[in-house]
Amino acid sequence: MRRLYALDQKYYGFPDPNQAERDGLIAFGGDLCPERILSAYSQGIFPWYSPGDPILWWSPDPRFILFPQKFHISKSLSKIIRKSNYTITMDQAFKSVLQECAVIREESGCGTWITSNMIRAYSKLYEMGFAHSVETWMDGQLAGGLYGISLGRMFAGESMFFRKSNASKLALVALVSFARSYKFDFIDCQVDTSHLKTFGAENIPRNKFLQLLNNTLRHKHLQGRWTYD
Repeated sequence: MRRLYALDQKYYGFPDPNQAERDGLIAFGGDLCPERILSAYSQGIFPWYSPGDPILWWSPDPRFILFPQKFHISKSLSKIIRKSNYTITMDQAFKSVLQECAVIREESGCGTWITSNMIRAYSKLYEMGFAHSVETWMDGQLAGGLYGISLGRMFAGESMFFRKSNASKLALVALVSFARSYKFDFIDCQVDTSHLKTFGAENIPRNKFLQLLNNTLRHKHLQGRWTYD
Protein backbone atom coordinates (compact mmCIF):
# COMPACT_ATOMS: atom_id res chain seq x y z
CA MET A 1 0.00 0.00 0.00
CA ARG A 2 1.28 3.47 -0.92
CA ARG A 3 2.37 5.51 2.11
CA LEU A 4 1.65 9.18 1.38
CA TYR A 5 1.94 11.93 3.97
CA ALA A 6 -0.23 15.04 4.30
CA LEU A 7 1.94 17.98 5.30
CA ASP A 8 1.10 20.25 8.20
CA GLN A 9 0.65 23.91 7.25
CA LYS A 10 2.59 25.10 10.29
CA TYR A 11 5.38 22.50 10.36
CA TYR A 12 8.02 22.54 7.63
CA GLY A 13 9.45 19.07 8.22
CA PHE A 14 9.10 16.09 5.87
CA PRO A 15 8.98 12.34 6.39
CA ASP A 16 12.10 10.28 5.77
CA PRO A 17 12.54 10.19 1.96
CA ASN A 18 13.60 6.55 2.22
CA GLN A 19 9.94 5.83 2.98
CA ALA A 20 8.89 7.14 -0.44
CA GLU A 21 7.63 4.83 -3.14
CA ARG A 22 10.06 3.95 -5.93
CA ASP A 23 8.58 6.69 -8.14
CA GLY A 24 9.51 9.07 -5.34
CA LEU A 25 6.15 10.49 -4.27
CA ILE A 26 6.39 11.03 -0.51
CA ALA A 27 3.94 13.77 0.53
CA PHE A 28 1.27 16.23 -0.58
CA GLY A 29 -0.07 19.56 0.61
CA GLY A 30 1.62 22.27 2.58
CA ASP A 31 2.64 25.43 0.76
CA LEU A 32 5.50 26.88 -1.27
CA CYS A 33 6.94 29.22 1.33
CA PRO A 34 10.75 29.55 1.21
CA GLU A 35 11.25 27.77 4.54
CA ARG A 36 9.36 24.68 3.37
CA ILE A 37 11.07 24.53 -0.02
CA LEU A 38 14.54 24.86 1.53
CA SER A 39 13.64 22.22 4.10
CA ALA A 40 12.58 19.92 1.26
CA TYR A 41 15.75 20.36 -0.80
CA SER A 42 17.92 19.82 2.27
CA GLN A 43 16.26 16.40 2.61
CA GLY A 44 16.45 15.44 -1.07
CA ILE A 45 12.82 16.32 -1.78
CA PHE A 46 11.38 18.71 -4.37
CA PRO A 47 7.90 19.94 -5.42
CA TRP A 48 6.46 18.86 -8.77
CA TYR A 49 2.76 18.96 -9.62
CA SER A 50 0.29 19.93 -12.33
CA PRO A 51 -1.98 22.99 -12.24
CA GLY A 52 -5.15 22.21 -10.30
CA ASP A 53 -3.54 19.40 -8.30
CA PRO A 54 -2.38 19.64 -4.67
CA ILE A 55 1.33 20.31 -4.20
CA LEU A 56 3.16 17.00 -4.56
CA TRP A 57 6.61 16.33 -3.08
CA TRP A 58 9.06 13.83 -4.56
CA SER A 59 12.33 12.02 -3.82
CA PRO A 60 12.79 9.50 -6.66
CA ASP A 61 14.85 6.34 -6.59
CA PRO A 62 17.20 6.20 -8.43
CA ARG A 63 18.33 9.83 -8.47
CA PHE A 64 19.78 11.38 -11.63
CA ILE A 65 22.87 13.48 -10.95
CA LEU A 66 25.83 14.96 -12.76
CA PHE A 67 29.29 15.03 -11.24
CA PRO A 68 31.06 18.14 -12.61
CA GLN A 69 34.35 16.26 -13.05
CA LYS A 70 32.59 13.68 -15.25
CA PHE A 71 30.93 16.26 -17.51
CA HIS A 72 31.31 15.38 -21.20
CA ILE A 73 31.40 17.91 -24.04
CA SER A 74 31.09 16.53 -27.58
CA LYS A 75 33.44 17.66 -30.34
CA SER A 76 30.60 19.43 -32.13
CA LEU A 77 29.65 21.38 -29.00
CA SER A 78 33.30 22.26 -28.41
CA LYS A 79 33.39 23.86 -31.85
CA ILE A 80 30.23 25.82 -31.06
CA ILE A 81 31.72 27.06 -27.78
CA ARG A 82 34.80 28.35 -29.63
CA LYS A 83 33.01 29.95 -32.57
CA SER A 84 29.53 31.06 -31.47
CA ASN A 85 28.74 34.72 -30.85
CA TYR A 86 27.11 34.54 -27.43
CA THR A 87 27.34 35.95 -23.92
CA ILE A 88 26.78 34.09 -20.66
CA THR A 89 25.50 35.74 -17.48
CA MET A 90 24.28 34.51 -14.11
CA ASP A 91 21.41 35.86 -12.01
CA GLN A 92 20.74 38.71 -14.44
CA ALA A 93 17.33 37.62 -15.77
CA PHE A 94 16.05 35.05 -13.27
CA LYS A 95 12.31 35.64 -13.63
CA SER A 96 12.55 35.80 -17.43
CA VAL A 97 14.27 32.39 -17.44
CA LEU A 98 11.49 30.92 -15.26
CA GLN A 99 8.80 32.34 -17.49
CA GLU A 100 10.51 31.11 -20.66
CA CYS A 101 10.88 27.62 -19.19
CA ALA A 102 7.13 27.59 -18.50
CA VAL A 103 6.07 29.08 -21.84
CA ILE A 104 8.22 26.85 -24.00
CA ARG A 105 6.75 23.72 -22.40
CA GLU A 106 3.22 25.01 -22.94
CA GLU A 107 4.05 25.83 -26.56
CA SER A 108 5.23 22.25 -27.06
CA GLY A 109 1.96 20.90 -25.68
CA CYS A 110 3.64 19.18 -22.72
CA GLY A 111 2.06 21.37 -20.06
CA THR A 112 4.08 22.81 -17.22
CA TRP A 113 4.53 22.53 -13.47
CA ILE A 114 5.99 26.05 -13.43
CA THR A 115 2.78 27.72 -12.32
CA SER A 116 2.41 31.33 -11.21
CA ASN A 117 2.70 30.09 -7.60
CA MET A 118 5.95 28.31 -8.41
CA ILE A 119 7.32 31.41 -10.13
CA ARG A 120 6.52 33.54 -7.09
CA ALA A 121 8.04 30.97 -4.72
CA TYR A 122 11.31 30.57 -6.60
CA SER A 123 11.53 34.31 -7.19
CA LYS A 124 11.50 34.75 -3.40
CA LEU A 125 14.30 32.19 -3.12
CA TYR A 126 16.22 34.14 -5.75
CA GLU A 127 15.81 37.31 -3.70
CA MET A 128 17.14 35.37 -0.68
CA GLY A 129 20.18 34.21 -2.67
CA PHE A 130 19.31 30.50 -2.83
CA ALA A 131 17.88 30.28 -6.36
CA HIS A 132 20.01 31.06 -9.39
CA SER A 133 19.80 31.31 -13.15
CA VAL A 134 22.25 30.99 -16.02
CA GLU A 135 21.43 33.02 -19.14
CA THR A 136 22.66 32.69 -22.71
CA TRP A 137 22.39 35.86 -24.81
CA MET A 138 22.67 36.05 -28.58
CA ASP A 139 22.39 39.31 -30.49
CA GLY A 140 21.30 41.00 -27.28
CA GLN A 141 18.34 38.66 -26.79
CA LEU A 142 17.77 35.97 -24.16
CA ALA A 143 18.26 32.81 -26.21
CA GLY A 144 18.35 30.13 -23.52
CA GLY A 145 19.01 29.40 -19.90
CA LEU A 146 18.37 27.32 -16.83
CA TYR A 147 17.55 27.80 -13.16
CA GLY A 148 17.66 25.92 -9.88
CA ILE A 149 18.44 25.93 -6.18
CA SER A 150 21.87 25.80 -4.53
CA LEU A 151 22.58 24.52 -1.01
CA GLY A 152 25.97 23.57 0.34
CA ARG A 153 28.12 22.63 -2.63
CA MET A 154 25.37 21.32 -4.87
CA PHE A 155 23.05 22.78 -7.49
CA ALA A 156 19.59 21.31 -8.01
CA GLY A 157 18.54 22.03 -11.58
CA GLU A 158 14.85 22.67 -12.13
CA SER A 159 14.37 23.43 -15.81
CA MET A 160 16.07 24.79 -18.92
CA PHE A 161 14.97 26.27 -22.25
CA PHE A 162 16.32 27.46 -25.58
CA ARG A 163 15.06 29.78 -28.29
CA LYS A 164 18.14 29.36 -30.46
CA SER A 165 20.07 26.18 -31.17
CA ASN A 166 22.47 25.10 -28.43
CA ALA A 167 21.65 28.06 -26.17
CA SER A 168 20.59 25.83 -23.25
CA LYS A 169 23.64 23.60 -23.77
CA LEU A 170 25.90 26.63 -23.48
CA ALA A 171 24.16 27.59 -20.23
CA LEU A 172 24.79 24.09 -18.90
CA VAL A 173 28.46 24.23 -19.88
CA ALA A 174 28.75 27.55 -18.00
CA LEU A 175 27.04 26.08 -14.93
CA VAL A 176 29.43 23.12 -14.85
CA SER A 177 32.41 25.45 -15.28
CA PHE A 178 31.15 27.51 -12.35
CA ALA A 179 30.53 24.36 -10.30
CA ARG A 180 34.07 23.15 -10.91
CA SER A 181 35.54 26.54 -9.94
CA TYR A 182 33.70 26.46 -6.62
CA LYS A 183 34.34 22.75 -6.05
CA PHE A 184 30.69 21.71 -6.13
CA ASP A 185 30.12 18.04 -5.36
CA PHE A 186 27.31 17.41 -7.83
CA ILE A 187 24.46 18.83 -9.86
CA ASP A 188 21.09 17.24 -9.05
CA CYS A 189 19.21 16.58 -12.30
CA GLN A 190 16.42 14.82 -10.37
CA VAL A 191 14.98 12.46 -13.01
CA ASP A 192 16.54 10.63 -15.95
CA THR A 193 16.61 12.33 -19.35
CA SER A 194 18.41 11.04 -22.43
CA HIS A 195 19.57 14.58 -23.22
CA LEU A 196 21.49 15.05 -19.97
CA LYS A 197 22.81 11.51 -20.11
CA THR A 198 24.85 12.50 -23.17
CA PHE A 199 26.68 15.01 -20.92
CA GLY A 200 27.58 12.34 -18.38
CA ALA A 201 24.66 12.49 -15.95
CA GLU A 202 23.96 9.16 -14.26
CA ASN A 203 21.49 7.40 -12.01
CA ILE A 204 22.53 6.51 -8.47
CA PRO A 205 20.50 4.86 -5.67
CA ARG A 206 18.51 7.27 -3.53
CA ASN A 207 20.29 6.23 -0.34
CA LYS A 208 23.66 7.07 -1.93
CA PHE A 209 22.29 10.41 -3.12
CA LEU A 210 21.09 11.24 0.38
CA GLN A 211 24.54 10.47 1.76
CA LEU A 212 26.12 12.81 -0.81
CA LEU A 213 23.55 15.47 0.03
CA ASN A 214 24.22 15.18 3.75
CA ASN A 215 27.96 15.58 3.14
CA THR A 216 27.63 18.59 0.85
CA LEU A 217 25.32 20.40 3.29
CA ARG A 218 28.20 20.54 5.77
CA HIS A 219 29.67 23.25 3.56
CA LYS A 220 28.59 26.88 3.73
CA HIS A 221 25.92 27.87 1.19
CA LEU A 222 27.14 29.95 -1.74
CA GLN A 223 24.33 32.39 -1.07
CA GLY A 224 23.78 35.68 -2.91
CA ARG A 225 24.11 36.76 -6.55
CA TRP A 226 26.36 34.65 -8.76
CA THR A 227 28.53 36.08 -11.52
CA TYR A 228 30.17 34.36 -14.47
CA ASP A 229 33.55 35.30 -15.92
